[in-house]
Amino acid sequence: MLVVAEKEIAGLMTPEAAFEAIEAIFASMARRKAYNFPVVREAIGHEDALYGFKGGFDASALVLGLKAGGYWPNNQKHNLINHQSTVFLFDPDTGRVTAAVGGNLLTALRTAAASAVSIKYLAPKGAKVLGMIGAGHQSAFQMRAAANVHPFEKVIGWNPHPEMLSRLADTAAELGLPFEAVELDRLGTEADVIISITSSFSPLLMDQHVKGPTHIAAMGTDTKGKQELDPALVARARIFTDEVAQSVSIGECQHAIASGLIREDQIGELGAVVAGDHPGRVDAEVTLFDGTGVGLQDLAVAQKVLEIAKEKGLAQEVEI
Repeated sequence: MLVVAEKEIAGLMTPEAAFEAIEAIFASMARRKAYNFPVVREAIGHEDALYGFKGGFDASALVLGLKAGGYWPNNQKHNLINHQSTVFLFDPDTGRVTAAVGGNLLTALRTAAASAVSIKYLAPKGAKVLGMIGAGHQSAFQMRAAANVHPFEKVIGWNPHPEMLSRLADTAAELGLPFEAVELDRLGTEADVIISITSSFSPLLMDQHVKGPTHIAAMGTDTKGKQELDPALVARARIFTDEVAQSVSIGECQHAIASGLIREDQIGELGAVVAGDHPGRVDAEVTLFDGTGVGLQDLAVAQKVLEIAKEKGLAQEVEI
């Protein structure tokens, strides 16, 4: 078995490589060449942690595996980030484990790459202002990935804890973009593209906030009960997601579905847009990408970083 340690990932995986891997897996999913397994996600009753497994099989690339890990909200006392995970890859011909790959940075990169893919295909023409809702660990990755795929001219941001907005300001400065902290009503009015990346369990961005042609990448809701958007806003958007089954059960669309505001058949697959089988935005004023996070995304970036590590001699071989 090969091991790619977490400490090696930053020197191996680039946002560009992550984007390519995620864009490709979206297309494979839409063409039914790859599929996700049912998600296991449970509160373990210790340290308020959520733990689970996401897996799948990509028949086109012959990638099989799973990501094990979850969310430990009290990890600051251990000087660790809250999300902790490891990706395991298996030989689809024999079932033998082939690799264990550190999944913490990869999770951040693939989540950011997924929203970036949605921005590439669904952002309104001439989009100039990027709005950021949330200033946690993932927000910097999201902003960098968005700036990689679209020439934004300004970033505006809001966070429930304003003292954390320095992360957004610093990241924007790194990208050479001006940054302004604003309230949510201004953010919804002025931003052409909005990325929400929080752990909220109640709506933050309301329907009346969003005016004009806008694309929203809702990336924070990946568990039953979580919520970042007003269901009325979801209902008036043209909706795309990574996996419809997850969107209606643990994604942002769970609330609009439960309220009877939308039907499951109104939710499209972003992969269909990537594959050229769906026109995407067309005349929609608001488009929404409900990014729930699927196992195939984790496997795609893990396989990519494994290939790079093998080329550079940084994959350690161990006997099990």
